[in-house]
This record gives sequence, structure tokens and C-alpha cells, in this order.
Amino acid sequence: MRGLCLGILWLVLAAGLSAQGRTPPVTVSAASSLGRVLEAIAAQYLAKTGEPVALNVAASNTLARQIRAGAPVDLFLSADEQQMDTVAEQLVDGTRIALLTNQLAVAVPADRPVTLRVARDLLGASVRRVAVGDPDAVPVGVYARAYLDKLGLWAALRPKLVPVGSARLALSAVEQGAADAAIVYRTDVADSRRARLAYVVPVAETPAIVYPVALVRGGPNRSGAERLLRFLRGPEASSVFVRAGFTPVAAASR
Repeated sequence: MRGLCLGILWLVLAAGLSAQGRTPPVTVSAASSLGRVLEAIAAQYLAKTGEPVALNVAASNTLARQIRAGAPVDLFLSADEQQMDTVAEQLVDGTRIALLTNQLAVAVPADRPVTLRVARDLLGASVRRVAVGDPDAVPVGVYARAYLDKLGLWAALRPKLVPVGSARLALSAVEQGAADAAIVYRTDVADSRRARLAYVVPVAETPAIVYPVALVRGGPNRSGAERLLRFLRGPEASSVFVRAGFTPVAAASR
């Protein structure tokens, strides 16, 4: 529960709540790779509806663990289906949908002349450490392992891999010079000033990267969560997701 309190980013604080009376926020637990885009959408939603949103942003496996422990969450937005499966009993029946897709990418420090075009380039002498999400728990790490396994490179690269707790932490390792490369989501690199995109992993080389969303049973603001979920599926939120590099599932299926 402490992690939930520390992770919540109150987007409305005193000004928002005083302006909107006592409207309770909708609490959304969301994968770390969605943090920035959901901040923008939450601000847009508040301006449009007067309904505040509180974001609890962390690795999906951490969020799932909090939900299983009874955290007061209204909506769960995971970076993979597996973590959503672990809280299936806590979800409201019929509300789980695939919302977004994404792609893996390799990021490198913006100030280093490192040229990487394909995964095999990570084996080169210029790359000593590669940050990845924990492949046993964190969705971006699970995807990264599947990617490297498919290319037959997992065993060769394993001595260079530095497992971390989320996609954002993997990118941060590159930004701070603690890693020479990181396998992250394409969307993570878009707004970084200290990391640059080396290459985007082709969709055919990884499992489908899907972000499912669902209402959590017993959440403190069920009606507000239902309204927010409809907004997240609608055209206004979709346009924000697209600008951030995500692909709404409805658009991906066309």
C-alpha cells in the first residue's frame, strides 16, 4: 500500500479539487511507459468534464501486486496481458479490452557516437551494458527476452544485460550513462533529451505488445471509472495516444 501512495501523481491537488468541489478522483494504476501520455489525457479530461484523475504509475507487475493486495484502484492499464491475467478475479466482468499497441526500440545515449541498426550490433565491443526490464516480471523485459530469443541472441547477450524494474528505469540508465543501450518501448524515447533512438524493432520480431485496460472490482469510484474508460476509447484520447507514438487497437486493426 505504501507503494501506491508514493506512486500517485495528483494531477488536480488543491486548485483542481477546490475548483471542482468534492468530486472524488478516478484512481488509475498504469504502466510506467504510459505515465506522461496519461498525464496529458487526465488534464484534458479534467478540463472537459470537471472530473479529476489520480495516476498511480509503476511497473505493471508492481501494480498487479498492489491490486491483489486490495489497493483502492478504479482502472488498471497494464503493459501486457500476462499481468492483467494475474488480477483477473479482481476485474469487473466484461470491461477488459485491448486499448493500445506499441513497439520495442533500442535507445542509446544522445552524446555517444554509437551506431546500432540490428540486435546483433549489441554484441559489439562498444556496447558493454544493455539495460532491460526484469525478464522474469516486467513486461518490457518479457518482450525483450522474447525478441532476443527469437533471434537466437539471448544467451550471447545475457552477460551484458542489466535488469531493472521498469521501461522508464531502463531508459534512465542510458540517460545517466549507466548503460550503453537499453531495450525499451518506442514511445519512451520520443521525449528524451539525453537518449536517442538507435532503431525500432520490427513488429514481426516480437510478440504483439498490447496494453489492456479494465475496471477493478470494488474500486472507490465505479461510475467515474466507467466514464473515463469511455473517454480513453474515444477520439480525443486516441489522438493524444497517437501523438505520443502509441497505436489505438481500433486503428491498428484497420
